[in-house]
Amino acid sequence: MRVVIASDIHGSSVYAQRVTELATKEQADFLVLLGDIYNHGPRNPLPEGYEPLKVAELLQGVKGLMVVRGNCDSEVDSMISDFTFSDDLFFTVAGRRVFCTHGHRYSTERLPQLSEGDIFVQGHTHLAYIERAESGVILANPGSVSLPKDGNRGVLILSEQEIRWQPLNGGEGFALPL
Repeated sequence: MRVVIASDIHGSSVYAQRVTELATKEQADFLVLLGDIYNHGPRNPLPEGYEPLKVAELLQGVKGLMVVRGNCDSEVDSMISDFTFSDDLFFTVAGRRVFCTHGHRYSTERLPQLSEGDIFVQGHTHLAYIERAESGVILANPGSVSLPKDGNRGVLILSEQEIRWQPLNGGEGFALPL
């Protein structure tokens, strides 16, 4: 199984297209978006290619799409979407529970009930990381594809063997074996 996980598109059709193309190239079984899909939010600048309606069009009918509601997503966003916004997501990869959230309700400081070997994935901070906590829970964040705080745009790719951060422009990423 392969899962591509991206976050914080913030209405950028440029980066929504890159994410969907990468998910296709990776032959992902699922594409998980960790919220802040259409709106840029009051503290953020307009991202490159700010076209929320085009983002909605790009995401229509994407195979295996699962979407978490972010703090910039609103009820009206579901009116232009053919997918459901979930508060959080739980699924299993290679016997490991994976909890996906945006990061404004649960975070590395306020984790849900997880066990050693489980994977906690959040967006929201616009900074990418993958690390193993002292508890044995794997903590990961893909960063933001449109407005990264450190300039690094990328996604997480989760498989049975590893969780990897992959830059959108190709090049080297980093990984943690499972």
